[in-house]
Amino acid sequence: MTKTKGRAEGACPLLHQCRLPLSTRTVSHLADVLRRRLKAIRSRWRILPPGRIAVILLAVLRHDQRLADMAGGNDVSKSTVRRRRDELITLLAAQAPRLDRALQKVAEQGEEVVLIDGTLVPIQRRTGKADRRN
Repeated sequence: MTKTKGRAEGACPLLHQCRLPLSTRTVSHLADVLRRRLKAIRSRWRILPPGRIAVILLAVLRHDQRLADMAGGNDVSKSTVRRRRDELITLLAAQAPRLDRALQKVAEQGEEVVLIDGTLVPIQRRTGKADRRN
């Protein structure tokens, strides 16, 4: 059995398009973040350029596009899109201020209410007899 990268004759890729209102500044910033990461890890190349990766990942993150849809329309695998998404989230999280510093800044400004959105909090539920309500 041979493996080929080409498509079968008569195969037509199914594309799913969405309108994605993005500023050039947003795409450029994410592409620059990805370029710096590639340079830091001394990666020679990726299948897609950083700008195109940024647009794909923004579609996944902002419009909750399925990974398989975005992968199929861009000739990459679903796992590649997942890895790039996780990598970008890690890179952007590294740029964000730490929670204690952000709260200190809010307190210095005299604010009383802080709304934190999108925070992932790892938890472990107890099971069996150790389980409690709430």
